Amino acid sequence: MRKREPVSTIMTADLVTVHKGNHNLRDVKDIFRKKDIRHVPVMDGDKLVGIISKNDIMRLSFGNLFDNQGEGDEAVLDMLTIDQVMSDNPKSVPVDMPIRLVAETLVEEKFHALPVMEDDKLVGIVTSTDVIEYMLEQY
Repeated sequence: MRKREPVSTIMTADLVTVHKGNHNLRDVKDIFRKKDIRHVPVMDGDKLVGIISKNDIMRLSFGNLFDNQGEGDEAVLDMLTIDQVMSDNPKSVPVDMPIRLVAETLVEEKFHALPVMEDDKLVGIVTSTDVIEYMLEQY
């Protein structure tokens, strides 16, 4: 295994983000479906202010509890804002952090995704899947 390999080698740099003033939860749900991703950083201008996951949206769903509740799900999405659902002030990692330390952070914090920062700028996102795929390439 390559030691000290930086997270920049496995992160997703082609980011999909939402802006809390310009998007709503329906937009987020559509992004998850269309882009086949599970985590989206939330921005306020150029500043990272949160992260929202597909699980955050699914927790709002009644569809798994009751039949034919799609309209109820959509109503809940309209009642809440991104601010109310996202995890604010997300933990992030620096672009040069070794993958091993990123993996340890994911495990210790029980996260599935971490924003990757260069100084104060969001430059990527790394997920537990990215780390697992990297590990599998080593064998």
